[in-house]
Amino acid sequence: MKQIAVCLAAAVFLLFGSCADRTRQGRAPASSADQKRDRESGRMDKGGITIGFSIATDTFIIERWNKDIKVFSAAAQELGAKVIVQLSAGGTREQIAQINYMVNQNIDILVVIAHDTEELAGAVRQVRDAGIPVIAYDRLIMGTPLDAYISFDSRAVGILFGQALIGAVPQGKYLVVNGSVHDHNSFEISVGLHEVIDPAIASGAVQLEQEIWLEEWSFDEALEKIGAIFEESVDFDAIACGNDAIASAAIQLLSERRLAGQVMVVGQDADLISCQHIVEGLQLMTVYKPIGKLASQAARLAVALADKTPVPQDVLMDNRSGVMIPSYIEMPVAVNKDTMDVIIRDGFHSYEDVYRNVAY
Repeated sequence: MKQIAVCLAAAVFLLFGSCADRTRQGRAPASSADQKRDRESGRMDKGGITIGFSIATDTFIIERWNKDIKVFSAAAQELGAKVIVQLSAGGTREQIAQINYMVNQNIDILVVIAHDTEELAGAVRQVRDAGIPVIAYDRLIMGTPLDAYISFDSRAVGILFGQALIGAVPQGKYLVVNGSVHDHNSFEISVGLHEVIDPAIASGAVQLEQEIWLEEWSFDEALEKIGAIFEESVDFDAIACGNDAIASAAIQLLSERRLAGQVMVVGQDADLISCQHIVEGLQLMTVYKPIGKLASQAARLAVALADKTPVPQDVLMDNRSGVMIPSYIEMPVAVNKDTMDVIIRDGFHSYEDVYRNVAY
């Protein structure tokens, strides 16, 4: 079909004496107007909207992203859209290469889970210059205009961390292990956490013994860096972990020292192993994000933007681009041993899986 369209286009240009070569041949067309026209023509040929979904592979191994992709793809298909999922080999350079590949597949809109929310700005700018709308999913891409941002309230995640820890350990020694320094969400979580615990630190009730940052949202990196801290001291009463993979690393290290359950640990994403740890008494709390709701909304938003249908935003957010970004924000939920039914009721995990290791 594409070859026929190219031939017809060439015939028309010859008829009008044009010498311009308008085929892509793996490159972007010469102007934004040409790019937009080619893209819209391509959509007519293929009979529907094609959504490109770019994900950094090193984040995809995290349990929650598998759920996002499945729900998003199913919701998009119900709306008659096709989804092309591309996993970069790891790192920003590889993700940019995958994005360029999808642009050359005539996608109508790009949805991105950014590996690095700062360094991806240039690639996103080029995509939008080609007339393709861009949605930042979960992670706000910084320094360039976007068509939309959809995520959970990361500052609220940090607030829930702090409330759970202060409630369980109003006085004691804290360790904070933040998430990836390449993810804007990590800094928002930190702001929310400190909003709650800083008054207790100022009063002397809480001693913040150490606060560290990771390069990636990585179990292995957390195991190494928390392990190095534990070699010096394990005298902690509470550990705030950027996500559940980090929390699982902390709990493994605590278990090796027979301290699991004695130190209060919090994380986010409601990974199955963390939900099991909670009902086993090894983890205090996880922050649950209703991914089904978020991913379905993202699919609807992608289709609407590709069709140039306006969707009222929840809020406008600043990503240091000089343009306020239309944003769609869902609220997270704190889940502990007494409220685990929220996870089960939503079908996020089954009762049997969560309580597999305990009699309840």
